[in-house]
Amino acid sequence: MKKKLVNNPDDVVEEMLAGVVAAEPDRYKKLKDQNVLVRADAPVDKVALVSGGGSGHEPTHGGYVGPGMLDAAVAGDVFTSPTPDAVYEAIKAVDSGNGVFLVIKNYTGDVMNFEMAEDMAEADGIETAHVVVNDDVAVEDSTYTSGRRGVAGTIFVHKIAGALAAQGASLQEVKEIAEKVVANVRTKGMALYPCRVPAADESTFSLEENEMELGIGIHGEPGTERTEVKSADEIVNNLVTDVIEDLPFSANDEVAVIVNGMGGTPLMELYIANRKVNEILGAKNIDIYKTFVGEYMTSLEMAGLSVTLLKLDDELKELLDAPTAVDLLK
Repeated sequence: MKKKLVNNPDDVVEEMLAGVVAAEPDRYKKLKDQNVLVRADAPVDKVALVSGGGSGHEPTHGGYVGPGMLDAAVAGDVFTSPTPDAVYEAIKAVDSGNGVFLVIKNYTGDVMNFEMAEDMAEADGIETAHVVVNDDVAVEDSTYTSGRRGVAGTIFVHKIAGALAAQGASLQEVKEIAEKVVANVRTKGMALYPCRVPAADESTFSLEENEMELGIGIHGEPGTERTEVKSADEIVNNLVTDVIEDLPFSANDEVAVIVNGMGGTPLMELYIANRKVNEILGAKNIDIYKTFVGEYMTSLEMAGLSVTLLKLDDELKELLDAPTAVDLLK
């Protein structure tokens, strides 16, 4: 059984959020009786952005709350969708009368509960809209989804939709730009070691020392193919090739890249992977506009990585470059 730096496993989310607010009280406040982080200055006179999902993916989602990105993040239990009531309270807390836009990853519980919260908010006269992110190229349906999973490409939706909202765009305009990002972003991930949720005695799946898993999601679910461990270059070639072929990306396209650690991967190894990502894209004459390397959407202590590509145009580049107070995406 793996060791965990926790107290009571039932309290990990509340204690984590208390620690977040204690670290940055000028940035965050937590809603009373709900595991929801909102901007300390909420509501702000603009379209508000709300996202969330199960905990265990930090810095997703709370790490993206701040000017230029999210106005609220709703934290469910570990790998568990937040309740409709929690999402509803988040919507109410950040609504300034300009509407609230929800960014939902394509997991069955998330979609159902966020849409229920939307119905509750609409009944209160709060205008809402949403997008469902489904950037994972590995699987069409899975344990948690109907259709493709929403994974690290969600970060680009937060950044670009958040930037447009900060500029005073309408709710419909924010929805349209979010849909544009979803249409042009693709991700694939892999794992060398699984993870274990705090309350469990066993890992979410098992791998022998000489095995790895391709096509994993972010809830510790196994992937689509189990093979012997390959070199970093072979792994990245598999991930990037599948991502490129899915959209498809073509020569002279301009892209933004996320090389994302899954929680237990040394930064050294992520930079080794990024080196190969650059080599592959260069050979295909795909131009890299901006690269982010680090942990953006994790799966507890899972060792592995994902690669995300976003096809850019001038509008998306401008919004990607727009100022934000969120250090992760500056």
